[in-house]
Amino acid sequence: MAEFTEYKPGTFCWVDLGTTDAEAAKVFYSELFGWQIVELPIPDGSYTMFQIRGKDVAALYPMGEDQQSQRVPPHWMSYVSVKNADEIAEKATALGAQILAGPFDVMEEGRMVMFQDPTGAQVAAWQPKKHIGAQLANEPGAFCWNELATKDAQKARAFYTQLFGWEADDQNMPNGITYTSFLNDGRNNAGMMQINEEWGDMPSNWTVYFTVDNCDTSAERAQSMGASVMVPPTDIPEVGRFSLLQDPQGAAFGILAFPSIE
Repeated sequence: MAEFTEYKPGTFCWVDLGTTDAEAAKVFYSELFGWQIVELPIPDGSYTMFQIRGKDVAALYPMGEDQQSQRVPPHWMSYVSVKNADEIAEKATALGAQILAGPFDVMEEGRMVMFQDPTGAQVAAWQPKKHIGAQLANEPGAFCWNELATKDAQKARAFYTQLFGWEADDQNMPNGITYTSFLNDGRNNAGMMQINEEWGDMPSNWTVYFTVDNCDTSAERAQSMGASVMVPPTDIPEVGRFSLLQDPQGAAFGILAFPSIE
């Protein structure tokens, strides 16, 4: 078990899904990951909390008409814990980001700002109050990793290291790709890869990975429920086995099984 009561500033702490069919997404993810569903009515609609053993792990909300009219696709959003959302918003803007929403208070739970980094990827910062973020992480059904695919790795590297104080560690992979690990206070926090021509017109984006017991079994189960397999189960030497999927509504996410878990 990996329970959390706080997150060090600069650490990814939360993920939620904006989707066009909330009811279908609830069924899909609860069956895939064994999540329990807790409905939280909010002033402007609803927010569905997903839990494991009564602990918050992720959430879901129905996308508004304005987002759908702008053809914003269903997507998972990743949140970084920060001390002050307003200061991060100012700093992100000065570093070339575009503020998409906020900073604003989320009732008594926290304060957030959502922005688009200089390479086009969207991410959010979360200043915790009552809600710290995920109470479980790095175990089956909970998120374990956040990864940036970007059209300009050098620009993204400069942006995030300056914004959050991350350290960047580059590794040359067997397939010729340079993989950058972002460290927060010396601990692995996220990854980054440069988008190449083989990936087509993919925009810069952050992807969340959820831990599973068995990657192949989970990928097959997801596909049987209407998901698309973007990257089939593949081994990562000395890390584990992963797959990239797209849920029935179109939101992309990853699954990862570690050797000690499979």
